[in-house]
Amino acid sequence: MMTLPEIKKDFDQRIGEKITLVAQTGRKRQVERSGILAETYAAVFVVDLDPEENAFERVSYSYSDVLTQTVEVKFNEPPIEGIV
Repeated sequence: MMTLPEIKKDFDQRIGEKITLVAQTGRKRQVERSGILAETYAAVFVVDLDPEENAFERVSYSYSDVLTQTVEVKFNEPPIEGIV
């Protein structure tokens, strides 16, 4: 299992890549969104969403959401060498 600093470092190296997010929104409800990883900050990352699929332009999630699997992340590009 990755730590928060490892998750952030991984995301820092993937800025500009296509990403798919599956967010848990409640009891047995999920929302899937696709876009481009736009920015990373100390505690959150920002995704510019595909305007054809989503009603709004950007979403942000915390790295702890990824760690606790509240948000599942899949990068659509081949992984960067050395990062699994």
